[in-house]
Parts: sequence; C-alpha cells; structure tokens
Amino acid sequence: MESAVPAIHVAIVGAGPSGFYAAEALLRSGLPVRVDMIERLPTPFGLVRSGVAPDHPKLKEAILVYDRIARAPGFNFLGNVSVGRDVSVAELRATHHAVVFACGAETDRRMGIPGEDLSGSYTATEFVGWFNGHPDYRDRTFDLSQEAVAIVGQGNVAADVCRILAKPVAQLRTTDIADHALNALADSRVKEIHVIGRRGPVQAKFTTKELRELGEIVDCATLVDPADLALNAESEAELAHRSNVNGPGNLSLFRAFASRKAVFGRCTIWFRFHLSPAALIGDGHVEKMILARNLLEGVPFAQVARPTEEKIELPCGLVFRSIGYRGVPIPGLPFDESRGTVPHASGRVVDSTEMLEGLYVTGWLKRGPTGIIGTNRADSLETVQSLLAELPKICDREKPGVEALRPLLEGRGIRVLNYQNWLMLDAAEIDRGKPKGKPREKFTRIHEMLVVSLDSDMA
Repeated sequence: MESAVPAIHVAIVGAGPSGFYAAEALLRSGLPVRVDMIERLPTPFGLVRSGVAPDHPKLKEAILVYDRIARAPGFNFLGNVSVGRDVSVAELRATHHAVVFACGAETDRRMGIPGEDLSGSYTATEFVGWFNGHPDYRDRTFDLSQEAVAIVGQGNVAADVCRILAKPVAQLRTTDIADHALNALADSRVKEIHVIGRRGPVQAKFTTKELRELGEIVDCATLVDPADLALNAESEAELAHRSNVNGPGNLSLFRAFASRKAVFGRCTIWFRFHLSPAALIGDGHVEKMILARNLLEGVPFAQVARPTEEKIELPCGLVFRSIGYRGVPIPGLPFDESRGTVPHASGRVVDSTEMLEGLYVTGWLKRGPTGIIGTNRADSLETVQSLLAELPKICDREKPGVEALRPLLEGRGIRVLNYQNWLMLDAAEIDRGKPKGKPREKFTRIHEMLVVSLDSDMA
C-alpha cells in the first residue's frame, strides 16, 4: 500500500561529490523524498570528472557510486541549468520544500601582488580545467614555449599541474586527457619547473603518494636544496605529532631529492621553500618572479611565514598559482566574502543571525576547500540531518517540485538534459576514445554535448 504522506521535494544545486552524497542520504532516509539535482553543465560529477588528473583514473571510480545514486527511484538530473541565471533561488524555494547548495568553490584565491594579471600568469584551475576538457576552459591557451615555469603552492593540485607539465606525452596518450591539451603538450618546451612554498617542507600539503610520483617521472630530475630542509624546533614538533600523516613521508622524500646529483635531463623539478611571491615582472608578459625569503614564527601547527628583506629573482615565463579555492556568490544567497563560503549553522544557511528556512549548504561552499573526495560524505550527512530535523517546518504545505520546475525552464528556452541524456553523451565519449586507445574522448564544448544528446527522450 502506497504511503499517503505527500512527497518531499528537495533541489540540490551542483552535481559533484557533495551533491551526490546529500542525494544518497536523502534517498536512504526512508521518507518519500524526491531529489532534483540541478547542474549548470550538461555533465554530472563535478571535479571528479573535470578536476581529477587524467593519469589518476582510480580516483574517478567514485563515479560508479554516483551513477548508482542517479539511477535510484526518486532522483532527477537537470543538466545545463544555471541557478541565478536560468532560475532564481526564490523560484526554487517556491517549487521545492528545501534547496541544498552543493556547487563547490569555483574560483581561485589571488596572490595579491603587482603583475599578477600579466600575460603568462594563470590559475591552477584554468590549467586543470583545460587539460580535463572543461567547457569553461576549453579555449584557454598557455605559452608552453617557455622553458621555465613557477607553480606557487605545494598541495596536490600543484602536484597535478607539475606532473602533467613534466611527464612524457607518450604516458598521457592512453588517458582521458583532452585532445587539444595533448597536442599542445606534445610541443611543450618546458624544461624547468619550480614548485614554491611559503613555509617549510614539513608544512607542504602534498600527500606522500603524490609527492613520490613527482620523483619517479621518466628522464626528469627532482631536486631540493639541502639548506632548505633545516627545521626549527616547532617544525620538529609538528613532524613528531601522531596527527601528522604525510609530514614524515614527505620529508623523507625531500631528503632523498636533496641527495640526488643535479643530472639534468629532459626536465627538472625544483622544490623551493620559505619563499613568498612579491611581484611578477615583465614587459606585457611574465619574465621573472620576485620572491621574498620567509622566516617561520609561531607555535607548532600555527606557524606563520613572515617575509624578510631578502629578495630573490626567479626567471620564468609561465606562472600558475595554486594557493586555494573560494566559492562565488549566488544571487539570492548570503555570502561571506572573506571566507568565500555561505554562512551556515550545521548546514542551515544563515543570513546574519537569521536561519533561512528551507535553504542548506554542503561541500566546499559550506566548509571551504578542504579534504578529499570522501570528506564530502560526512559533511553532506550533517547537512541532511539538519534538513530532516526541520521537516515539520519546511513541509507545512505541498509543493510541485520538478513538475513545475521543468516547464518553467523549458518555457524560457533552456535545453534541460536528464540523466538519460548524460548516458548517451557518456557512451559517445567512450566510443570516440576507443580508436585512440583512450578510456574516452570528452566533448569539450556545450553545444557539442547538446547535439550528441539531441535525440534522447526528455520526459
């Protein structure tokens, strides 16, 4: 016998990991929940599709979990729909009992230095999106004729940028790297890559596995100046603490790199520490970076890099900053400009001190750009628990959900893609990759994606 309880309609904005984990928690609640996942791109899976490096396919296996969630009864995917442009937050609140924002951190933090906007200065997000075939970055160009590159930041995204620049192209040909990127990398003249951190080797944010890979690239010397590995007492304390998962392994690798002879091959990677960018210099294009030598101050795990008067010039023609991400404001939603996140209390959206009924947030837009893919599960579960606790308040009347939302969008000329559309696109990408020995060849322009899924049943 069917339940007489009216359906609970929840819109989730964003089809990345945090959005799917929120959908999973809602659909497993045992309640008559209908989830409508809204994504501005025609494709689901967020950074698992467009942020994970192509030579790390195992990290993309999370898509198998998301696919099962998407096929569950009560789930709808609405791709190619931008909230704030195609539909407003107010309209979603009218059609749904609750709206969960899970649209991540879509832009990069700035260095805030003179010359940052010179030609040749880019964000890591641009480069990663470009080689992963993200439509937003498809038409970016990077001057890979430059021999010296500086990467500012020492986390896994910086490692991805470094590895793609340094790896032999032959090792990328059987990955799902975008064809336009593969062609450009084949002509690259990059010979020297400097990976720059403002603090020391113990504070570097690489996972040890990622760092080890950088030391194993064929015909590439991975080096560190031994003087950069001297540790203060506070760093020694950090290193010895049991919570420091990656520090000991990383330092061991850095010491191994420091002991290597500088036998220069096809490419060289230099890890540089205690340096902060002070300026980019060049006549219309980056020619060099001015770096300030830093000293560490403060207690263990809260050490701050203080610039000294000592300056260093680093010749380079290409710069990528990888110093963190931040969210972007959504019209109709409060936003904390200083943190780049949506203010919340356990996932409930807050405007000043007022809880905004029926609005929730999860993922990077909630907590900032921290954690790995799996971190989003617990984060989304907290938000969903807050939502379920408030059902008596937010479900005081029936709402139409997707039955009203889809006609609204189509009436505005928005081509809405459903999950079957994505499956068609997915199959077409896999077929395109087979002749090249690739797992897939991505479509990188939205109009191509729409054409490929044109014949799918939109019902």
